[in-house]
Amino acid sequence: MTEPRPGDPGVHYQILVSGDLSPGWADWFGGFELSHPTLGTSLLDGHVADQTALFGLLARLHDLNLPLLSVARVDRQPLTRRTP
Repeated sequence: MTEPRPGDPGVHYQILVSGDLSPGWADWFGGFELSHPTLGTSLLDGHVADQTALFGLLARLHDLNLPLLSVARVDRQPLTRRTP
């Protein structure tokens, strides 16, 4: 789920939560990469197909009682300027 195929719809997100998730949780979160940028936090980094998938991911974090610190959409492709 972290690396979309060319042409696939979806968006890349980075989700920061309070709490230490072990690397084994990555599979439960659809293959998101899991890291710990600071002590006591966990960062989920990956691709979701649509808003419904994002909501499902956030619901799983809620089920684990992990407070959200931030949810950031990450644009991986550079913006191109159209010429008239």
